Amino acid sequence: MTIPFIDLATQQKRIKPQIDAAIAKVLAHGAYVMGPEVRQFEADLAAFAGAKHALSCANGTEALALPLMAWEIGAGDAVFCPSFTFAATGEIIPWLGASPVFVDILADTYNIDPVRLEAAIKAIKAEGKLTPKAIIAVDLFGQPADYPAISAIAKKYGLKLIADSAQGFGCTLNGKHPAAWADVVTTSFFPAKPLGCYGDGGAVLTDDDWLAERIDSLRVHGKATASDIAGKTFEHDPKYLNVRVGLNSRLDTIQAAILIEKLKIFADELKARDAIAKRYAAGLKGSVTTTPMVIEGGFSTWAQYTIEHPNRDGLAAHLKTQGVPSAAYYPMPMHTQEVYGVYPRPGGLPVSEAKAQTVLALPMHPYLDVEMQGKIIDAVRSFNG
Repeated sequence: MTIPFIDLATQQKRIKPQIDAAIAKVLAHGAYVMGPEVRQFEADLAAFAGAKHALSCANGTEALALPLMAWEIGAGDAVFCPSFTFAATGEIIPWLGASPVFVDILADTYNIDPVRLEAAIKAIKAEGKLTPKAIIAVDLFGQPADYPAISAIAKKYGLKLIADSAQGFGCTLNGKHPAAWADVVTTSFFPAKPLGCYGDGGAVLTDDDWLAERIDSLRVHGKATASDIAGKTFEHDPKYLNVRVGLNSRLDTIQAAILIEKLKIFADELKARDAIAKRYAAGLKGSVTTTPMVIEGGFSTWAQYTIEHPNRDGLAAHLKTQGVPSAAYYPMPMHTQEVYGVYPRPGGLPVSEAKAQTVLALPMHPYLDVEMQGKIIDAVRSFNG
């Protein structure tokens, strides 16, 4: 029996009639870009996450770039983010001429360390070469970062806060979504994400009316917004009045139609993921260095189920012989890669570097049944390396 790392086929079978009907509806009306399903999905997404506005875009990477563009962050500015994350988190900062400042993570949750974050902000301010402007916290592997602490730091130093929830959309802390603390939440609909489409896509969520309007402009080539043309005479489509330099970052209508149907079962799938995580924790106890710990009061989407083992590579090789796929996230933190090695990392990142050598993700998806999961657990327990 082949064990999938992420099982999208079973999910598709579950809602295939609805997906087929949704796609057929788009094909019938022909509004393939920014069609009515996009607006419906944005409304549904905002309601799910407890945010006032949701604006879809082409992918999760541009979702991160759009708020930075709206805030006009650029040359001479510092944006603080973890290094132990996918490249997109830090990548978009140099896009705009700004500098990422890499911050170490907590050893238990793998999310940005608030204490190290504040120390990094103080160090950059003291050095005086860069102006601190924003923080990007990542909901790594699906669980929320420590937003009460990070938000307090952001407010103390007058910084904007982005919640990079590409892996963690749907996570909560004390019953609240990250939107309760962050100026903006971004997410990705890459197919492997807990809420993924059948291509690429992303979204930005915020309660800030000004920011929502500015991002709506930026995602469509800097088009004029209602505020831009207030009191002015412009009788043509406002997309032809370009008042700022923007992007072409729009979600295809077919992907929105698919996501509408996927969002309907998303809460149920998150419950299933949580039950699977609990089975893993019970079954793997004593066989690995650690199983995942979730922040107190937190609910994880379990985008990945990540264990630690001192012989990570040996365990991965053993699992492969047992037909069990695995993945190491992230074997080279961003600051260890040559292209990003030039950016500041006050105090170093020893935890990030250590975890990169020991973490291993096991198969995780809502349709991982007890029998298959038992085989995975047995394969891990049988490793003697």
